[in-house]
Amino acid sequence: MLLNRSTSRDRWRVRPDGPGKVTGKLAYLTDMTAPNMLHGMVLRSPHPHARIVSIQTEKAMAMAGVHAVLTYADVPGLNRFGIAHPDHPVFCEDRVRFVGDAVAAVAADTPELAAEALKRIEVVYEPLPVVDDPELALRDDAPRLHEQGNVLHSNDYAFGDLEAAFAACAHIVEETYVTPRQMHVYMETEGGLFVPEENGRLTVYSPTQHGFMDRMQLARILNRPEADIRVVSSPIGGSFGGKDELNVQPYGALLALACGRPVKLHNSRFESVRAGLKRHPMRIAMRTGADASGKLLAHQARIVSDAGPYSTLSAEVLNFAVEHVLGPYRYGAAEVKSVSVFTNNGMSGEFRGFGGNQAIFALEGQLDRLAGKLGMDPWELRRLNLRKPEDPGPFGQPIVPTDGARQVWEALLESRLWRERSSPSAEARPREPWRKIGYGAAFVMHGSGLGVGIPDPAGGRLALAADGKIEAAFGYEEFGQGLIASLEQMLVESYGFGPGDLRIVIGDTDVVPDSGSSTASRATSMMWKSLRRLHGPFTERLLGAAAEALGREARTLRIGEGGIRSLESGELLLSYGDLARAASEPIVCETSFSFPASPVERVGSHYLYTYCSVAVKAEVDTRTGRVRVLDQFHAVAAGPVVNPQGFLGQIEGGSGMALGFALTEDAVMEKGVYLTRNLDTYLIPTIAELSGTFEVLPIEELPEGDEHGPRGIGEVGSVGLAPAIAQAVYDATGKRASKLPIDPELLQERFRAE
Repeated sequence: MLLNRSTSRDRWRVRPDGPGKVTGKLAYLTDMTAPNMLHGMVLRSPHPHARIVSIQTEKAMAMAGVHAVLTYADVPGLNRFGIAHPDHPVFCEDRVRFVGDAVAAVAADTPELAAEALKRIEVVYEPLPVVDDPELALRDDAPRLHEQGNVLHSNDYAFGDLEAAFAACAHIVEETYVTPRQMHVYMETEGGLFVPEENGRLTVYSPTQHGFMDRMQLARILNRPEADIRVVSSPIGGSFGGKDELNVQPYGALLALACGRPVKLHNSRFESVRAGLKRHPMRIAMRTGADASGKLLAHQARIVSDAGPYSTLSAEVLNFAVEHVLGPYRYGAAEVKSVSVFTNNGMSGEFRGFGGNQAIFALEGQLDRLAGKLGMDPWELRRLNLRKPEDPGPFGQPIVPTDGARQVWEALLESRLWRERSSPSAEARPREPWRKIGYGAAFVMHGSGLGVGIPDPAGGRLALAADGKIEAAFGYEEFGQGLIASLEQMLVESYGFGPGDLRIVIGDTDVVPDSGSSTASRATSMMWKSLRRLHGPFTERLLGAAAEALGREARTLRIGEGGIRSLESGELLLSYGDLARAASEPIVCETSFSFPASPVERVGSHYLYTYCSVAVKAEVDTRTGRVRVLDQFHAVAAGPVVNPQGFLGQIEGGSGMALGFALTEDAVMEKGVYLTRNLDTYLIPTIAELSGTFEVLPIEELPEGDEHGPRGIGEVGSVGLAPAIAQAVYDATGKRASKLPIDPELLQERFRAE
């Protein structure tokens, strides 16, 4: 089944949330208002690094219509947040470490009044030396940004005799790869509505990828029991990892409780740029060698990652990058050294691909360069060194075996695009001499789940509600990835319910079980597994209650659209509403388990992998140096396709982000200050850049007895495109790009009139 924009719609359904989104009728959380609502704003540091001498709030507090001005002294609990390492101050006490650090917050009757109040807060700063380069931050004489120094985390891995392996190599490639600080550019910036309830509880309506984790962190900050906080976290206007961490929630919660009134905060785009998370800039130095036949003998990598001022999940991202610079290949010996470094640059954090994008750009670049030295086709070099189905993972850990690596390798070789590369038609060649066409490919092995050593809960609940709806409750969030549509499709196709029978409940900590985070390419696969675990018990309960109500044997009945039907004739015998009224007790089934993990205790290592091959055709305009991707092919081995429309959308959407990563996107900073302050100078791909041919081939086969079902695809589409484009550029121009986004100046040629 080849998926593209004209694929047959046989299994495609109207997304339950689709009409509301395309018509504008759907209210996002940041669209919400409440009676008697105040407006909150946060005062942020203008300095990348400075000591706070004093903070005076009296003038702001004296303004009519200003109801609260808060600083660190007003935080009743822990004045820190961070999912894994809570070191990010809610309000800075004595030092700011980046442009965007929060110093105070206000609540006022209007946004204009709140903005004016911020101007009247008097903060005296004493600027300190700025650490804006991770390599400089590692020097002994660098200013220390934290008590423990400037190293947040390091992670090394090695096996074999590396020195002897390099000595045996016929060819060695050395290169350093540099990747950019990329923005998430979600359409809905950070914000939310914070409502103190009459019963003393607090309700938080704010976009996040893990409502239960937000609730836990807010409870620590507010010094309140988690049960006193309700987090409603869907629908979300985009996240891609950028809203996985707390952003405005601490300020909205503190202001609402201080004022006893609802408070709304909603970041402007500029506020989002300077305070929000970005993809980690990385510098990856690699040395890779092979024998004369192309067998990889030695591989060495050093990763330096810019964490910015605080931890967030930078250590975990680094662990992922270490695993993925080894990737799907076998080596005689290997060594990876890595470090994540604190700087005074903007916040780095979670982003679709989670370190895999940076790592695989470097690794695939090495294979392409090495193939050039060997005089070998780069795709054949990959085949020669691919891990076999029964091989361990990159860290030597046991992994679930599949034949996905071979399958996607062969699928690319047989694709229409790759056949065109071998014998391009006259129509495929540009007419103008300054336009040059190239073809490139890349290979991806991408881990799903959070990895060994990190809590990774999963589960869900099915219930027959009092009004007759089949209620599916999961602790996930819908932020545009099509989760609701996939869940509906699974319930319809696996259980036999009709769409009208269902009520899907997600993203509300008061009413859903903790299913873990909507991250790490895990949500759809964990919903699939939950529904499989629930199928027997829930079906048995429904049919048992129906048999009792109808006076028939359960084996003569089946679940169907609208209610319980005769197994033999299909006749509707009892609606779900009537069954709910007739049942002697509530019909509810719940399951909980953990995402499958490798038994080897290598923190961050993965057990389930998705494999993907990517081929591109690109055109380089050598007058301007601009690159245009004309054609893409993605083969994805991820097990059964739950929702073909969603599958195509995820790979297509991920490739759009990867296109920006490769060609145009870079949130430029200088001395700790953003030069890129808004979207007027930050170039994201538009529909014009995404209008080329696009094909996806899902490979659904899994080994007999595999119990894990669909692998995650939320990230894999964003990972392989950049190295494929870089190789296509080389194919077209003979010029190698080791720094992203590719600099047009590298590709420009001078022309002389004849």
